[in-house]
Amino acid sequence: MICSQCKKRTAVVFINKIENGVSSMEGLCKECAKKRGLDVPETNTNQSTSNQTNNNIDMNNMSKQLESLFKDLSSNLKLENLENMDFENFESDGDEDVDDENAPEGISMGIPIGSIFANFVPKKQKDEEETNGGRQKVKVESKKAKKKKKYLDTFGTNLTQKAKNNELDMVIGRDKEIQRVIQILNRRTKNNPCLIGEPGVGKTAIAQGLAIKIANNNVPAKLLNKEVYLLDMTSVIAGTQFRGQFEARMKGIIDECKEFKNIILVIDEIHNIIGAGDGEHSMNAANILKPSLANGEIQLIGTTTLREYRKYIEKDTALERRFQQVLVEEPNIDDTISILTGIKKYYEEYHKVKISNDVIKQAVIMSEKYIHDRFLPDKAIDILDEACSRINLENKELFKLEMLKQELADVQAQKEDAAQADSTEDYQKAADLKTKECRLIEEIDHLNSTIKLKSLTVQDIAQVIENWTKIPVKKITEAETQKLLNLETNLHKRVIGQDKAVSAVSRAIRRNRAGLQSTKRPPSFIFVGPTGVGKTELAKSLAYEMFGSEDSIIRVDMSEYMESHSTAKLIGAPPGYVGYDDAGQLTEKVKRKPYSIILFDEIEKAHPDVFNILLQVLDDGKLTDSQGNVVSFQNTIIIMTSNAGSNVNTNSIGFDKKTVDNNKIEENLKQVFRPEFLNRIDEIIVFDSLTKTELLQIVELMLKDTVKALADKNISLNVSENAKDFILEKGTNLKYGARPLRRAIQRYVEDEISEMILKGDVHDGQTINVDIENNELKFNIE
Repeated sequence: MICSQCKKRTAVVFINKIENGVSSMEGLCKECAKKRGLDVPETNTNQSTSNQTNNNIDMNNMSKQLESLFKDLSSNLKLENLENMDFENFESDGDEDVDDENAPEGISMGIPIGSIFANFVPKKQKDEEETNGGRQKVKVESKKAKKKKKYLDTFGTNLTQKAKNNELDMVIGRDKEIQRVIQILNRRTKNNPCLIGEPGVGKTAIAQGLAIKIANNNVPAKLLNKEVYLLDMTSVIAGTQFRGQFEARMKGIIDECKEFKNIILVIDEIHNIIGAGDGEHSMNAANILKPSLANGEIQLIGTTTLREYRKYIEKDTALERRFQQVLVEEPNIDDTISILTGIKKYYEEYHKVKISNDVIKQAVIMSEKYIHDRFLPDKAIDILDEACSRINLENKELFKLEMLKQELADVQAQKEDAAQADSTEDYQKAADLKTKECRLIEEIDHLNSTIKLKSLTVQDIAQVIENWTKIPVKKITEAETQKLLNLETNLHKRVIGQDKAVSAVSRAIRRNRAGLQSTKRPPSFIFVGPTGVGKTELAKSLAYEMFGSEDSIIRVDMSEYMESHSTAKLIGAPPGYVGYDDAGQLTEKVKRKPYSIILFDEIEKAHPDVFNILLQVLDDGKLTDSQGNVVSFQNTIIIMTSNAGSNVNTNSIGFDKKTVDNNKIEENLKQVFRPEFLNRIDEIIVFDSLTKTELLQIVELMLKDTVKALADKNISLNVSENAKDFILEKGTNLKYGARPLRRAIQRYVEDEISEMILKGDVHDGQTINVDIENNELKFNIE
């Protein structure tokens, strides 16, 4: 190369320049280099000439050897020799495609060129390798010891490493189950525990607890060097389109476990291996694992629920015998409190709140009392987590802190970009960003030191449970207190008379809302009386007062259950029958609305088998549907209406009220219902006959509905006392109670007014006065 400055002499000094990200080479001769102040060492021309001659001789020899080598390459280099070559040291450290279909497993198709030219090594280098042979041997052995777990690292998660990095939550309790797992793993063969339990009781946490014990060297000597890998079966199956791909992955996992001999596999929901990867002429995961599981070549921990174990694992006896069952039961309240006390620090740190031990205790107790379709400790942890999240969202200072952290991250990213650039403006920008970064760090530190962490309260726990279940568990407010205390007065606005029935129902509501209900059985009543005395109306009024709407009542018309087979509609059809997958009409409604009033109307019309279903509801407060799910009736109020025995007091309906003979009515009820059914009812309430004064009040109550309907049309209605007496006389019936009053109002009042409106006799803003004249109702318009 000619000197780039003088353009005459040969360049002996070379300078690599980088300007604006572009690299360029500049060559200088000896004189020009000295002018720039570069120190150029003197070289011996004779020595250079001698070295050049030697190099030419060496190159000639090497060219001849290369020519002879490539001539005999086809005959000397066989495919068998390539397959037997050790390519282990030539594998790159980067990610490799584990599903290379064309290449042999673990071998790259590229031929390492260094192995071909292994003989052409300078003598000096050979001497150095011979001198340092022992040291290089140690290096190769250490590299083999750190061999990458290709399949396990790709399809699994090293729980032991995560435990060493403190990335796993501490496992509280379960010492008995973990010790049982360690005991099974310590066996010689069939050392595969299977954790069986209901969802949410902590099966996966036991596997994590084992990894924590191994990381802390708190296990027997045989397990000290073990590594626990959580295998993701979804990743193993994903992308296996062609036959043999899934089997190759499973075989690779098994081979790595055999090779390293310190791997404990964990498969969550292990019933999924039954049929996993099963296709045409293919083996599923269970069949691939069976041989290795039996002889102890690999160790496997599986987790599954009782239902899935019975449905999948037990049917495959060859697979079941290779596992040792470890039953994980739901912890009691005291153990759950200990678990939440141990892990509360993680939630305090994450949500920036304070959690007291009293709040944890109430969270566990309330979750067990009001949530019946889930298991401890999962439901208690979820309630605690959501309550902390609710408090966290209300803390505005935490929001400001998070915004500052995001701004700091953006500034740091901009500063790094400016620092990497090579210009004066970018350096100035980086300096300004550094100043801004320091200011943000100071603000964050100041806010962290002054921020006030909110404390979690029992009311927050109650609010979360109320949002989940719609059961009012919050502290009773003053307005609600007055509403409960005045419940009888509010009910009497719609239900005339029947003081005993109204009082009994009101007491049950107050007892339930105050949390003083001693047992899990719901309050239950039988309203007995003739038709039209207000039995169903009382239940509707109670639903309106408690929930603000009559639609909140769960009404079951028992006349629809007169046949024996129709009783299955309450809990769902049994297996093998049409509609088995459909939910029960009663159980599904109660599951969706656990705090409600259930009205069994006209219960004596139902088939006797219905009473057998209701026995466990009245006694234990629960009912099992056709799917095996237990539905809680603890927070319901059960009201049953019946006309049985009402014929005893037929003569007392009307204006001459007589004393009701409760003994005779109970005797008639015993003829209709079984003793074990009546014995579970809290109270049998006999509705009294209606007096003339009460019937007159009912007439006024019914007329209010007509007045309200006309008020929507801007028309007023006044009914005189004589007209009310006329309606009472026309609508009184000894057999049908107050219902004929409704028909009398429709016939003598509403029908006449309807004709007047259609004829155009009545207009907006006018008033209709109703009075009696010549023993008939007369309508005057003003």
